[in-house]
Amino acid sequence: MTTDAEDTPLTIDELAARAGVTVRTVRFYGSKGLLPPPVIGPRRVGHYGPGHVSRLALIEELQQQGMTLAAIERYLRQLPPDLTPHDLAIHRAVVASWAPDAVETVPRRELERRAGRPLGEEDVERLAAMNVVVPGDGDTFRVDAGLLRLGVQLLDVPLSQEAILAARKVLVEHSRAAAHELSRLFLGEVAERDARDVRSLSAHMHPLVVQALLTTFQRSLREELSDWLSGSGTG
Repeated sequence: MTTDAEDTPLTIDELAARAGVTVRTVRFYGSKGLLPPPVIGPRRVGHYGPGHVSRLALIEELQQQGMTLAAIERYLRQLPPDLTPHDLAIHRAVVASWAPDAVETVPRRELERRAGRPLGEEDVERLAAMNVVVPGDGDTFRVDAGLLRLGVQLLDVPLSQEAILAARKVLVEHSRAAAHELSRLFLGEVAERDARDVRSLSAHMHPLVVQALLTTFQRSLREELSDWLSGSGTG
């Protein structure tokens, strides 16, 4: 489900600000074919949409994981051409799940640069409530780089802070329960194996399990929302 704000065409400056990168970076990715060209509107002004935002976020995530531009180009070339912004967000979530914990202490100006937007006091309070940032000494913040982009996106979601925190609690509790049960299941399979075999199996299973969880959750949530919309008479 998209909002009117998400559907509003963006200029290159607005796209760069939304993604937390420079205009030069957007143009560079476009010149390399990593970003599709914008739609040319009146007065020859290029307009970008949700697909560009999601694709740019995926490119940035891949680069943060240490992939070269050539590797990123190969990765993107393998994706189906008709992926929706939502599909691209799922791909980014899978990529981001491999990121090691990266908590840094940064000044407010750097926090806002990474967020790609100015942050008011209420914004910072909401990010702190979600454990995305922790206020430090002076005007500094400890920030979880892996959660920052998600936290910033949640600032614009029309849900109360209480609802977002309750949702986070549900996700943490159920994901921990799933991880615990899956670990017990796999432990039974590898109990008699050599430690090297166990590490090898873990390396192979990790991406498969994360993709399976994301796909299963995506489909389950779509079904729940579809049932709710049908029941409410708004579908």
